[in-house]
Amino acid sequence: MTTPAQSALYEVLHLAKWGDKAFVIFNPNEKPVEELPVIIGFNNGGQMGWLEAVAIAQDGVVLGGHICSSEAYMPFDLGLVEDSRSDRLDEYKKHYPDGFRCEFVPHAHAKDHTGLRDAMQLYMLSQIPLETQQ
Repeated sequence: MTTPAQSALYEVLHLAKWGDKAFVIFNPNEKPVEELPVIIGFNNGGQMGWLEAVAIAQDGVVLGGHICSSEAYMPFDLGLVEDSRSDRLDEYKKHYPDGFRCEFVPHAHAKDHTGLRDAMQLYMLSQIPLETQQ
């Protein structure tokens, strides 16, 4: 079993290796970056050692998730950071073939992030059966 000290050291080493990588921008049509839809990764809570990372598209479609031991690993485990997870990137490209940009919202900022709140509202609406939406 990993000790807290070993876990902290591993996290520091991980961030030292990956911390300078940029968030993914997939822009095959060379649009202005600010016009690209966003894929937002966020910490959906849990408890230390068992935190739920979620990737949600701007249109409210959940594109993936991962259980992480620390919030520090989430952007990488969700494939939001360059060179981190090509398998995730392939799924994101299927959803937004004309381009997208990625970002990560830490748990402490999730309630105040307008883009995440809007995506979550669209997700919630998509979960309501059509016959009750009329």
